[in-house]
Amino acid sequence: MHAQLPYRERMDMSDDIREFLVTRRGRIGPEQAGLPAYGGKRRVPGLRREEVALLAGISVEYYTRLERGNARGVSESVLDGIARALQLDEAESAHLLDLVRAANAGRSPKRPPTQQRVRPSLQRLLDSMTVPAFVQNGRLDILYANSLGRALFSEFFGDPGNAANGARTIFLNPRATDFYKQWDTVANDVVALLRAQAGRDPYDRALTDLIGELSTRSEEFRRLWARHEVRFHRSGIKHFHHPVVGDLTLTYEALEPPGDPGLTIFVYVAEPNSPSHEALDLLGSWTASPSTVATTDADRDA
Repeated sequence: MHAQLPYRERMDMSDDIREFLVTRRGRIGPEQAGLPAYGGKRRVPGLRREEVALLAGISVEYYTRLERGNARGVSESVLDGIARALQLDEAESAHLLDLVRAANAGRSPKRPPTQQRVRPSLQRLLDSMTVPAFVQNGRLDILYANSLGRALFSEFFGDPGNAANGARTIFLNPRATDFYKQWDTVANDVVALLRAQAGRDPYDRALTDLIGELSTRSEEFRRLWARHEVRFHRSGIKHFHHPVVGDLTLTYEALEPPGDPGLTIFVYVAEPNSPSHEALDLLGSWTASPSTVATTDADRDA
């Protein structure tokens, strides 16, 4: 029931802890955990609470209290044991720790949105690159992009009423399914990134407003949000269909500048001498044309 409400209407960390643990427990069977199944029909999917407690080396009562959302006084060593029992990956383990820390910190008022700016020297760094690059915050707002980055992700900058935001583009822009050739994978990644950010910074008003907007306007976002998936987004391959230069297959790297906590630089490159490399060169030529430059400058001033 909670998953269908806008996120900002139910800001309760105990709910998130409970739902995260229940969904993780439900995906692991006893055989995967190295436990005997004993046959017969199990009343719950995945592991039972007592099995998780056994694997984590804690009492059933202790684990049950945590799964019900009571994280008071839970130590990192206990969380490490639970992470091993539930076979959490690095991102999931970090998310569980974030949720417990936020719960123990107590309820805080939502912070008003703050204006994040990209330092001029960082802007000059991106502008010196000959490949698409942009700076993004944890809410997936694109704070700055070089000219080739704006040209590649032109769909992100098409709505003058909203700041460029990856999540809004994926779920609310009808052209996103054409632009991203593997839209389902990208949509899963986007929701998992927002889930992780919500655990790190649950009282960011702009973030909770964004999640509430997407929950209200996109059924697919609500479905994916209810899965409580989290992951890191450090490198990989993406496939695009650009409206000007056609299909591109690009490798991306995520770089975190030490002097700008919370910001990430994404850089996209093509395999040398590949059709995608030629397409990027064509896109660069198109971007450098006078008419395109004028359009891009107008967009930046909007």
